[in-house]
Amino acid sequence: VANIVKSSLGPVGLDKMLVDDIGDVLITNDGATILKSLEVEHPAARVLVDLANLQDQEVGDGTTSVVIIAAELLRRGNDLVKNGIHPTTIISGYRAALKAAVAYIKREMVVNIAELGEEHL
Repeated sequence: VANIVKSSLGPVGLDKMLVDDIGDVLITNDGATILKSLEVEHPAARVLVDLANLQDQEVGDGTTSVVIIAAELLRRGNDLVKNGIHPTTIISGYRAALKAAVAYIKREMVVNIAELGEEHL
């Protein structure tokens, strides 16, 4: 799933030509549109499509990025499982990374509105 939308990412992303069952053609580089048109049966791929739909509903953008990041986390987690690491340990590591990322964002990237000058309003 990630490979399908990966090439459509960013300002120089490629358009995809989608043809439905009755032959109608749609050309788009929007990850949400591409993923909605897929008929996915694999459980992990279905999770990625559902994740993209949720991202589109909540934010309205970033569906391709979310799918690519989530797919990479799944791929790396699968590699770890193949190397004998228990899935619970992998999930614990992902949760620790999430906490560290949120802490970094709060510490380094959040600006209090009261600290902004008049030129920012």
